[in-house]
Amino acid sequence: MKPPFHLPDRLRGVLLASCATLALAMTPLQPAHAQASPTTGSALAVTQASQTQRFTLANGMTVIVRPDRRSPTVAHMLWVRVGSIDEVDGTSGVAHVLEHMMFKGTPDLKPGEFSRRVAALGGRDNAFTSRDATAYHQQIPSRHLEAVMRLEADRFARNQWPDDEFTREIEVVKEERRQRTEESPRARMFEAFSAMSFKAHPYRRPIIGWMSDLNAMTPEDVRAFYRQWYTPSNAALVVVGDVDVDRVRALAEELYGHLPARATPARKPRDEPAQAGPRRMEYRAAVEQGMVLLGWKMPRWQGGDTPDDQDALALTVLAAVLDGYSGARLDRALVQGSGAGGKRIADSAGASFGLLGRGPQQFLLSAVPARGVSAEMASAALKAEIERIAREGISETELRRVKTQWTAGEIYKLDSIFNQARELGNYWINGLDIDAGERLLTRLQEVTAAQVQSVAQRLFGDDGLNTAVLVPDPSRREARAAPGGQRPALGRH
Repeated sequence: MKPPFHLPDRLRGVLLASCATLALAMTPLQPAHAQASPTTGSALAVTQASQTQRFTLANGMTVIVRPDRRSPTVAHMLWVRVGSIDEVDGTSGVAHVLEHMMFKGTPDLKPGEFSRRVAALGGRDNAFTSRDATAYHQQIPSRHLEAVMRLEADRFARNQWPDDEFTREIEVVKEERRQRTEESPRARMFEAFSAMSFKAHPYRRPIIGWMSDLNAMTPEDVRAFYRQWYTPSNAALVVVGDVDVDRVRALAEELYGHLPARATPARKPRDEPAQAGPRRMEYRAAVEQGMVLLGWKMPRWQGGDTPDDQDALALTVLAAVLDGYSGARLDRALVQGSGAGGKRIADSAGASFGLLGRGPQQFLLSAVPARGVSAEMASAALKAEIERIAREGISETELRRVKTQWTAGEIYKLDSIFNQARELGNYWINGLDIDAGERLLTRLQEVTAAQVQSVAQRLFGDDGLNTAVLVPDPSRREARAAPGGQRPALGRH
């Protein structure tokens, strides 16, 4: 699992996950090859889209298949459209806890047996929970696809475990929270930042849950969440690799198609009220270096061509111009000290934008102030780079560079069947079609310098600004150990 504080370091990161998502067992994408051309990238995307097929089983489950015969392996993923966004106050973290418990057995499998069987087939497996989704994945030799599909279908339909398994596993989850959140001042600050930024929307709650909710969670809380959301109509099977589409379809009909159809609960809108003024918080912790985090809620890309869709694409390019490559604007101005006055402002600086998500996305700027630089100076320097683009725009050279680098990353990504399956599942979670990658690539290539300047002018007002400052305070004592002695070991999930 990645830490809950995560600013994607390059443009491709904004496509696959919302900013600061607590995603479990996600393999980072590799650096882009700068020599790839936009034309080549578009052609590859079209080829991949044309090979991909999507169909719906009689019980409502979606199946997406993409043949890729370059190696005799297959990625098998089961996506459930449920994450922390679907939780309610008092049971925060239950989606993630359920993900852990899905490895604890069925009527025919003992706890842990699922992973042992996948390993015996020469494969590997894991899972992750995010704000928007939960996904279970295996990568195996293609000749064992049927065996893994049987295992996953059984687990999806008949997950069960005794209360004592929950009692042990909830301690693992709490230890996960201690190590990855409570013992990380930056992670705690980001958690508090999210709670401040979102007032009504469920994104205000941490994916791993508040510790008080984990302490109060019961086995029945988790079982009820499983019964409520793990329905065929709320799930998608994604298979990518050395497979035949008709064969996968037949297996899906046999192994998943017989599962009883059940209605997915209605999701009530939980819109975030418009922010009517700046919000600011200080988070004091025993750290040597402070940090500044600025965030604005922004429109997300929903696959269309509305003004909000166009703004979301322009914001994606803006994030890349600021922090999309070595020596980008934030690095030059704040870290290298080439900005106004020639002073080095920060030891590091970053920008990111979520782009996709079931809820509101944020555009984030961050900086770790250099020695002798105040948080106010670092914050002003970050905002000054947005204001400079709003005033002067960006060059065609910058625009061409970030588009070429993004396209190159898309080309490289196609080498990984897991990344392909991850992308297809992520599009489905967000209500997009299987050709969304092709359309997104095309739309990003069409973004103009004028559009980037326009969003910088219109969307970064102080009324919508949220600011968090990590303040070094040696008097603050950090939590170091779980109460009661020995700490439980963390698992893979």
